[in-house]
Amino acid sequence: MPQELTQLSDLATLPFDEIIDVRSPAEYAEDHIPGAINLPALSNEERARVGTIYVQDDPFKARKIGAALVSRNVAAHLEGPLADRPGGWRPLVYCWRGGQRSGSVAIILKQIGWRADTVDGGYQRYRRLVARALYDDPMPCPVVVIDGGTGTAKTRLLDHLAAQGAQTLDLEAMAEHRGSLFGPMSAHQPSQKTFESRLATGMARLDPFRPVYVEAESSKIGRLIIPPTLWQAMIAAPNLRLTAPLAARADHLLTAYPDMIEDTDKLDQILQKLVRYHGHEQVAQWRETAKSGDFRTLAQQLIEVHYDPRYTRISRAHAPDSTPIDLPDLSDETLAAAARKIITLQ
Repeated sequence: MPQELTQLSDLATLPFDEIIDVRSPAEYAEDHIPGAINLPALSNEERARVGTIYVQDDPFKARKIGAALVSRNVAAHLEGPLADRPGGWRPLVYCWRGGQRSGSVAIILKQIGWRADTVDGGYQRYRRLVARALYDDPMPCPVVVIDGGTGTAKTRLLDHLAAQGAQTLDLEAMAEHRGSLFGPMSAHQPSQKTFESRLATGMARLDPFRPVYVEAESSKIGRLIIPPTLWQAMIAAPNLRLTAPLAARADHLLTAYPDMIEDTDKLDQILQKLVRYHGHEQVAQWRETAKSGDFRTLAQQLIEVHYDPRYTRISRAHAPDSTPIDLPDLSDETLAAAARKIITLQ
């Protein structure tokens, strides 16, 4: 019997060993249930071909061709990725609408002896639950925002909070972007839908009686938009503002952004984007500092001249009543102590 999802937290309690997305690789790449593996019933090209035949030629012919292709692809999966699955394995299979693709694959898996089932409504049903959680429902628990200028180790503090049992949402990890000019963590950010899947899944696990800590962000992280349920909660949330000595912040930046030091061409391209804010003369000086390898001085100057003035303007407008958390340094010991203090404040 197809499994009906009524809320995202259902995914954690369903009695299945693995979730299998049988949609095409392109559909899977855009978004999928977190943790699902992709074993396509039809490839991108096969799906397009069958769909064209169905619409422009003959639905019966399309179904017959599609069945043959699905059978071949499932055979390849059985001889490959699924070859080592034991007899008691229980897979949950889904496709776009919970229709023929997932149904066909599930039938074959059941005939083998596995207790396979499908998701009622497929990915579309799951996606509606994600949209409801992020665009319609209220935030499931109180939010506390960790704020502070660039280089104050906000993400590391978030890690220490999580290590001590606090609830956290690492938005930058979900968005694969560090939320600044030097932000991208990978060649490409995920799609908006993938970001929302990660976020909604994280929110579904939250205890409603405890706060969740998030790092201060603008409404966009790179090119991804923070959905309104969380964004409105962040705007209204209490704000904890980290401060730390300039030297410690500069050293932290060098540790947090090693890719900038290793890829000097990329660093130079990013610095050139600052001409619109600081003019050619200042940026030329920064580029020379980078070429000389004095990255610590460069980091300090970027904090003082570029980041801090912008942060001051924004924080005065959006978080005038923030609670200061003054850090003498940014060692793990200091951050762990700060995390303990923050938890006791709430």
